[in-house]
Amino acid sequence: MALVTTKEMFAKALVSDYAIGAFNVNNMEIVQGIVDAAKIEQSPLILQVSAGARKYARPAYLLKLVEAAIEDTGLDICLHLDHGEDFEICKKCVDDGFTSVMIDGSKHPFEENIALTKEVVEYAHAHGVVVEAELGKLAGVEDNISVDERSAKFTDPDEAAEFVERTGVDSLAIAIGTSHGAYKFKGEPYLDFERLKVIHGLIPQTPLVLHGASTVLKEFVDRCNEYGGQIPGAQGVPEEMIREATKYGICKVNIDTDLRLAMTAEVRRFLIENPSEFDPRKYLGPGRDAIQSMVQHKIRNVLNASNTL
Repeated sequence: MALVTTKEMFAKALVSDYAIGAFNVNNMEIVQGIVDAAKIEQSPLILQVSAGARKYARPAYLLKLVEAAIEDTGLDICLHLDHGEDFEICKKCVDDGFTSVMIDGSKHPFEENIALTKEVVEYAHAHGVVVEAELGKLAGVEDNISVDERSAKFTDPDEAAEFVERTGVDSLAIAIGTSHGAYKFKGEPYLDFERLKVIHGLIPQTPLVLHGASTVLKEFVDRCNEYGGQIPGAQGVPEEMIREATKYGICKVNIDTDLRLAMTAEVRRFLIENPSEFDPRKYLGPGRDAIQSMVQHKIRNVLNASNTL
């Protein structure tokens, strides 16, 4: 049981039809719900920290929570920086003990993205840490990420092959139609599987990553709305599309929005039904249980990763 990189996880997933869930964490209850689910399902696990989570919970607390989860469950866990925006933040996380970092240079021109990614790769690899990069831009809003639909850009397969060769990056997040946040598709959901197949064919040994892959289950949106406040209608990525993507090199699937919806729905329900309750444990406990249930569903029915340890 230890903090580990994704190397062995991805090596196994790359030759199988399953992907590893990368779940965003913000506090103790979210960490506990996720790791309890992974232990029950016997699934490899990536816990990832966004810029917003680092600001809210503070890095030292998050690191200790993950270390506690490893000790409590006996699981090997990868601790990953999600959407690092520059070299300095990636370096800080490597120095703090993260085992994986993402440098997101997708907003930069191609050559600048390569130079930035290569700088992070060289530093991280010298410290035994793996690196994820991104090529192409996803639309949507999540934490400090905001890209409108006009600026979104699908990943070019030839550029992806060149990018991996020149940077030495360990995994690559690609844009094939997913979107950050809860408010995804205006029309019919669409993933460009032909583009995915071409990319995987050009770089078959490179694990591919799918961001913006929450399915935004209607039952949780409806439950949130039932118990106060209105979350606008949202349509996420159909679960069968995620399962299909795992057949073509997708080894890591990022999941955040669905966790927020599941926990929020349960906390709202409890407080509406128990208006005089003021003990945070009473409503955060059910929220934690909702996280566990959601993650088990993802691991078992979407990622197909149960019993893969």
